[in-house]
Amino acid sequence: MTVQQAATRGPAARAEVPVLPGARGPLSRAVMDTLAGRPPGPSDTLTAVASADPYGEDLQIALHTCYELHYRGFTDVDPDWEWDPDLLRLRGAMEAVFLDALRRDAELRDPGDVDTGDLNTGDVDGALDELLVEPVDGHGITHHLQDEGERWHLLEHAAHRSVYHLKEADPHAWVVPRLRGRAKTALVAVEHDEFGGGRPEMIHQGLYADLLDDLGLDSSYGAYVDAAPAVMLATVNMMSMFGLRRSLRGALVGHFAAAEITTAPSARRMARALERLGGGPRALRFYTEHIEADAVHEQVLRYDVIGGLLADEPDLAPDVVLGIRATNLLEDRLADHMLGCWRAGRTSLRHPLPGTVGR
Repeated sequence: MTVQQAATRGPAARAEVPVLPGARGPLSRAVMDTLAGRPPGPSDTLTAVASADPYGEDLQIALHTCYELHYRGFTDVDPDWEWDPDLLRLRGAMEAVFLDALRRDAELRDPGDVDTGDLNTGDVDGALDELLVEPVDGHGITHHLQDEGERWHLLEHAAHRSVYHLKEADPHAWVVPRLRGRAKTALVAVEHDEFGGGRPEMIHQGLYADLLDDLGLDSSYGAYVDAAPAVMLATVNMMSMFGLRRSLRGALVGHFAAAEITTAPSARRMARALERLGGGPRALRFYTEHIEADAVHEQVLRYDVIGGLLADEPDLAPDVVLGIRATNLLEDRLADHMLGCWRAGRTSLRHPLPGTVGR
């Protein structure tokens, strides 16, 4: 499908259930073959997990596929695979590898900060305060798109982010039954806004689909998963892992707070980027909606969700810090990848979008 053809597809044409993505190695091939009814099953691959790259293409697409069974599933895949014991065993082994890497790497503030042990201090306020300080000479993805990015950079950014934003706030809903009292009430209030505040036309997932339509991209759920590299998939897999594991409820809350605290300033930059690069009103609306909403959400998450959670369960403070730091880690890795590719004149996706100049 060309970009021009995608532009003619309205909301009614959006696919609700994606097809299975392509395999990227032995782990993901075992998962895809199993779900498609082709032996051997995933139990034969457990020994390969321990040596897998925790951030690599094979493990990340395999994890993403396992997690999607808990969301919309896949065309022609039996929904009961969601609870298959062998598949869950494989997913658990892959999660252990990924989580170990996040715990190890998120502990470091910078490459030279090896022995601080900061992650074990439970310094939640300090970790949150770090998010509120933006460097004067900021040079991240949204700075680049606002100031100097080309339109094809904007399109690639939209395709990358579609992997999450077309199911925005769904991963965080998993944590609701794991909370109680003030934390639960406050988080549900934030989720209510994310899901449109009672107005179906304002659900953030739908606003992002409108953005994709506005930019002439495919707004079907999962349309760009095959194009998304592991460095993008990891940011979404982290959310799913934190949300689906009750033991990581503190990390999910930390992640959610980190995401909301950093959204408002980045959304302002994205709105300016869209105005500069020719985005239409439907694309702009997604970011203008987030500027106001997330400025409020950051306060609710910090003082009511995190505050309520730690008042009830203070021992979860290190997990909250893990969620904050892991979010920063993976977002920094994604930014480095995208900017490095763009500055070299090549696509940041696994293959360029039709009609764009990235190679």
